Amino acid sequence: MSIEKTAPLLRSAEGGVVTLRMNRPAQFNALSEALLAALQQEIDALARDPDVRCVVLESEGRAFCAGHDLREMRSQPALDYYRELFRKCGSVMQGLQALPVPVIAKVQGVATAAGCQLVASCDLAVAADTARFAVSGINVGLFCATPAVALSRNVSAKRAFEMLMTARFIDAAQAADWGLINDAVPEQELDARVRGLADEIVAKSPTAVRYGKRMFYKQRQMALADAYDYAGDVMARNMMEDDACEGIDAFLQKRPARWRS
Repeated sequence: MSIEKTAPLLRSAEGGVVTLRMNRPAQFNALSEALLAALQQEIDALARDPDVRCVVLESEGRAFCAGHDLREMRSQPALDYYRELFRKCGSVMQGLQALPVPVIAKVQGVATAAGCQLVASCDLAVAADTARFAVSGINVGLFCATPAVALSRNVSAKRAFEMLMTARFIDAAQAADWGLINDAVPEQELDARVRGLADEIVAKSPTAVRYGKRMFYKQRQMALADAYDYAGDVMARNMMEDDACEGIDAFLQKRPARWRS
């Protein structure tokens, strides 16, 4: 196991927006055991924090995330170790989606293998137009099985399979066109674009945002009729919240809403 000389993950907060910054720039922010553990700890804490309105996941250095730490992985060649490692990684990816508030990936440089999986696991993603994406495990004899789960839920099956089988990089414009990210912007505009998106979310009713994120992912797993039944119940419950009453009254009275939650 590698020894981290500095904290692998940094946290800051401002105005309801929590920023998690992966901090292994010399290793292209590869997902070491320590970084995965730090991400899981923060996700668990954020899930319990009612003051969080949005999360931004970013990274230090020239790369967003180069996937798993291969040197660390090769140091412990045991099946049980690998099973536990990928379980921990899967828990982090699912944890991001399970957070009650939106998570925005802010991507620069490369996002490869589990790094690409990390982008796909966030609710929203904005990248510098110089960013590149790949699921490149097959180049070293390791099919990117766990990244395939998130990737194939973002892009079409044929696009995902092509990326997984060829390991070819796609640029940020392709990633936006294929649905892996929301937008590709000039690198110098990346900070402002992500902050603007976070500010838009923070300006909305926190109650509605939390209802909405939970509902969005749950209904995707349902048959159409079940999804409509579930969605109707969610909207009915949401209508009983103070924020919905305030928001509708504000709209009818042509004034800004004052969110109570």
